[in-house]
Amino acid sequence: MAKKVQTAITPTRTEDYPQWYQQVVKASDMAESSPVRGCMVIKPWGYALWENIQKSMDAMFKETGVKNAYFPLFIPLSFLEKEAEHVEGFAKECAVVTHHRLEEGPDGGLVPAGKLTEPLIVRPTSETIIGDSFSKWINSYRDLPVLINQWANVVRWEMRTRTFLRTSEFLWQEGHTAHATSEEAVARTEQMLEVYAKFAEEYLAMPVIRGTKSESERFPGAVDTLCIEAMMQDRKALQAGTSHFLGQNFAKGSGITFQSAEEKEEYAWTTSWGTSTRLIGGMIMTHGDDDGVIMPPRVAPAHVVLIPIYRKENEKEEVLAYTRSLAKELSQVTYHGRNIVVEVDEREIGGTRGWDWIKKGIPVRAEIGPRDMKEDSVFMARRDLSPKEKRGVKREELLATLPEILDEIQNTLFDRALAHRAEHTRRIDGKEDFYAWFTPESADKPEIHAGFALSHWCGNGACEEEIKNDLKVTIRCIPFEGEEEEGTCICCGKPSKKRVIFAKAY
Repeated sequence: MAKKVQTAITPTRTEDYPQWYQQVVKASDMAESSPVRGCMVIKPWGYALWENIQKSMDAMFKETGVKNAYFPLFIPLSFLEKEAEHVEGFAKECAVVTHHRLEEGPDGGLVPAGKLTEPLIVRPTSETIIGDSFSKWINSYRDLPVLINQWANVVRWEMRTRTFLRTSEFLWQEGHTAHATSEEAVARTEQMLEVYAKFAEEYLAMPVIRGTKSESERFPGAVDTLCIEAMMQDRKALQAGTSHFLGQNFAKGSGITFQSAEEKEEYAWTTSWGTSTRLIGGMIMTHGDDDGVIMPPRVAPAHVVLIPIYRKENEKEEVLAYTRSLAKELSQVTYHGRNIVVEVDEREIGGTRGWDWIKKGIPVRAEIGPRDMKEDSVFMARRDLSPKEKRGVKREELLATLPEILDEIQNTLFDRALAHRAEHTRRIDGKEDFYAWFTPESADKPEIHAGFALSHWCGNGACEEEIKNDLKVTIRCIPFEGEEEEGTCICCGKPSKKRVIFAKAY
């Protein structure tokens, strides 16, 4: 009987993927649960990652002409009621404020008092309240387009939560734009989706499929929803970003009108688009292994950790001085326009230090002992390789080649994820094969199975609903790529001209 391989995380991905994920988040010290059910505390290592995501994505937005603003956390109930489909889509997830003060009750406890004239909704999304501002800012076609983004928190009262992936409160950005023509708004919707796709692939090393949502999966109140979908290691899909063409629906609800060049009053055409801290969960599930997180270098909170090692007290100061000197030099090296971020771990806790950084996912680890120092070198390991794979690297070589090494890690992570998606994507044409592909052997504790099915769909929502009810499988998107072809619906057998992506999803 083969000896079981020791891993830093238990259970492993194959043993219990959901529990593996929770343990990886805990072991990496990125976040923890809060006293408020369904909410999270994002710790410094996790928040530094979010800051890097935010900084890079914000720059990409601004390159397209978008400017940042901030809008209220509270939204009057009447604002949501202006757009019936929108309020229906979010009604079950809304947190509602009905009172504005607390008073001492008969038993000595605090009770709500001062009932509000109109209830306030803690923002689940901001289309309606931003629409109110747009209606004041926009008078003429000369005021258009308006291109606004806000970085904020939102609340959606989730019943089943999972850190980073689905929490009652989460951080995100939401972009909102207004345009004079439908064509401009559609072009902006497509442009922002491509920004998301580029960020996911080039920064998070997460391959994504660009596509359109089916009618049942659209954002409430939108005319069309575009999305990027990624495959996680358990072969489920993760919606990593969405961009919505809202038509004139929200403009009519909020009174966003402008005088055209022909001096006619018209409703503006609007868009909205967003991503969130869910990207962190997606990054973990795309790249993590049974030893913890693996950080793509372009978003990692730090690029390299230096671990000084000494056994004798008379070696300590010399090794520490060498390590600190190297750290200073490395921090002057740039990587994709950002100075290399170096951690120096001087804790005296033995070999635990190395494993702490493996679990955190830092891209490069370098140990420095008296012998390494005398040879003017370090003992280096990469997080994309086995923990046992280490090699001696001269100081000057490390300084000269670290950006190249980081890019190799970044590219390796992307290529692995792309290969994983390709391996678990299948073209399926028969209903029996389709159901077999998505039916687990164990209903009580479903094993990791299946993946993405590229299958024909007739476009009928009833077929989509039947598959969802039978298998908990949804249409993730109608891909932009892929030629039209004659086929038959995987559910009803009626004619179809396009394959869509079916999958189980987060």
